[in-house]
Amino acid sequence: MSQKLLARTILIGFITAVMSTGCHHGNGAGANGDGGTGSESSVPGIRSGGGPGDLSGRPMVGTGGLPSEGQFAAVLFDYDSARIRPSEESKLEAVAAYLKANPGKLVVEGHCDERGTAEYNRALGERRAIAARDELVKLGADTSRMTTISYGKDRPADPGHDEATWAKNRRCEFVVVNQ
Repeated sequence: MSQKLLARTILIGFITAVMSTGCHHGNGAGANGDGGTGSESSVPGIRSGGGPGDLSGRPMVGTGGLPSEGQFAAVLFDYDSARIRPSEESKLEAVAAYLKANPGKLVVEGHCDERGTAEYNRALGERRAIAARDELVKLGADTSRMTTISYGKDRPADPGHDEATWAKNRRCEFVVVNQ
């Protein structure tokens, strides 16, 4: 009887440990929309992140005149597109001007809405981040100071489930890393 009790105690401890670490499961709804999972980055200062809305995976913004989170406006994208809209170019001009005048590295984050498979939208988020980075380079920013990362649908700006919400989630955000 004591062996059964010991085995049960060990099993309960194991289950508790597994449940407390958490895990992420993408829903993979749809085949042609936005959504996906995040990818890892080799940029110093990035910590592993959690689920939607968890900002712990973002680079730490330093002090000394660096922007606080949200200082740069997000660049928004059309559905299933990585093309920079003309209406979004002034946002990129502001980021490029900051980079030219200040030290630090920039992480360009590609985000998607909740629709679509993880694989498709991981790639779409990366294409969006690369498009924004390439535009920053055209505006005079140093490409060696920038890194891209795709978070897919894992970090929505708005957790709703309608077109107005999805439009906010199809975006690139910019985070300065103090090094």
